[in-house]
Amino acid sequence: MTVHTPTEAEQVAAALAAACGRHFGGPAIIESLGRESGGASRQTWSFDAVAEGRRHELILRRDPPVKERGERERSAALDRSTEFHVLRAAHAAGVRAPEVLFELAAEDGIGEGFVMQRIDGIAIARKLLRDPPYEGARGKITGQLGEILARLHATPLGTLPPLHRREAADQIASLRHTLDSMGCAQPVFELALSWLDRRKPVPSERPVLVHGDYRTGNYLADDSGVTAILDWEGAHLGDPVEDLGWLCVKSWRFGAVDRPAGGFGSREELWAAYERAGGTRVDPARAHWWEVFGTVRWGIICHTQAWKHLSGAQKSMELASIGRRAVETEVDLLQLLKQAA
Repeated sequence: MTVHTPTEAEQVAAALAAACGRHFGGPAIIESLGRESGGASRQTWSFDAVAEGRRHELILRRDPPVKERGERERSAALDRSTEFHVLRAAHAAGVRAPEVLFELAAEDGIGEGFVMQRIDGIAIARKLLRDPPYEGARGKITGQLGEILARLHATPLGTLPPLHRREAADQIASLRHTLDSMGCAQPVFELALSWLDRRKPVPSERPVLVHGDYRTGNYLADDSGVTAILDWEGAHLGDPVEDLGWLCVKSWRFGAVDRPAGGFGSREELWAAYERAGGTRVDPARAHWWEVFGTVRWGIICHTQAWKHLSGAQKSMELASIGRRAVETEVDLLQLLKQAA
């Protein structure tokens, strides 16, 4: 007799049927289940749940199986329950974030995860930056990103779950430890880390909710502009300018290098929209510091992704190709440091 071993999709479907049945108060049928592309550290599944005569368009965010995860991701990113409560607080504060509905239970048998409403839009940068359907949106996105970020930073701290506070000095130390652990000389990154350490900003008087990965590729947009901010697993408390600097890192312009704000507009447009929406006044020197930091951070991430492949820990052509981008950030860093000289 042949014993059928359920596929991962079948296991996810069965778990979702049970979880949606509990949430919606009756038997649930799961349809159109499919794994979305991307999400190296977290899985995203799109599906419809039919329950009590209604169709619900939903998204599952879950941890991948343990064998697919690295120790670094598990230690640095939020667990799914904390991410769920951060999203709930941000949505309640009026941020354009998906509405979260419920968490998976232990008896569902597929690990930690949560379900949220599915929102229309695409996250593919090359389409948003170049395709005709988004021509009108391209002139709005910079301002919208500034406005959304101001509201995100205004999320009441008392509504948030416990989060780590990460100031500039802590983050420099973390990057230096990561660089040292690779055991090979990286003179451009060492130069940039020394520059950052000498010029690090004083800690913010009042830390705010920082998204931690606020960039093009991590939000949805349609022909009207931004519809939802995604990928909150890097959320923490810290300096609000960190998010503004990360958005302007050259790698997140996806070829539109003359438009620093995510490939859509100028830094000044972004800052002005942020301030109009209630964000604190942006100090250009502080924003430049966080842009340099973001460039170092991404370059070191590229190296660590490549090392996973080269060391044999996780064979992946995607990781290997990301590693090749480290040299781009070295060029970007030298240009940024020259500008600050």
